[in-house]
Amino acid sequence: MIDNDLPPDPLAEPHVVKPAAKRRPAVAAAGDDANVVDLLKQLAGQGSHLAEQQMALIKAEIRESTSEVKTAAGAMAGAAVVGLAGLGVLLMGVAYLLGDAIDNVGLGALIVGAATLLLAYILYRSGAAKLSAANLEPKRTERTLQRATDVVRGDLSTENAR
Repeated sequence: MIDNDLPPDPLAEPHVVKPAAKRRPAVAAAGDDANVVDLLKQLAGQGSHLAEQQMALIKAEIRESTSEVKTAAGAMAGAAVVGLAGLGVLLMGVAYLLGDAIDNVGLGALIVGAATLLLAYILYRSGAAKLSAANLEPKRTERTLQRATDVVRGDLSTENAR
């Protein structure tokens, strides 16, 4: 415990704890119980303060990560736009070469366009199958939360059953 009978020194650093000038005499058993209660109160207060600080740190890290993700997503979107333009030019060149080879540029463009649309449809269907609503459910998180509430209630039978 710190003896706070002296006025605070305005030049002292607030985070430095100086030893007390004199020791307090031993307290009777009833006083020890009060000290333990005070210590437990301090511990609980410091624990909640630590939890608040940890949450603030987590929020700051998430904000920083989100900013980096936004920058990366913007760069990827720009690359997609340029890549799409390049793909269009490439497909026009392929259509022209095919049309020149079969002596019908219109038919070449039609064949390349149909092949491109078929590829796009196949890619769309495979992506849609992977993105079903069942795949979006956080099943592991739900199981973990259920186990945590069971453990808090004291029901440990569900822990071994899963």
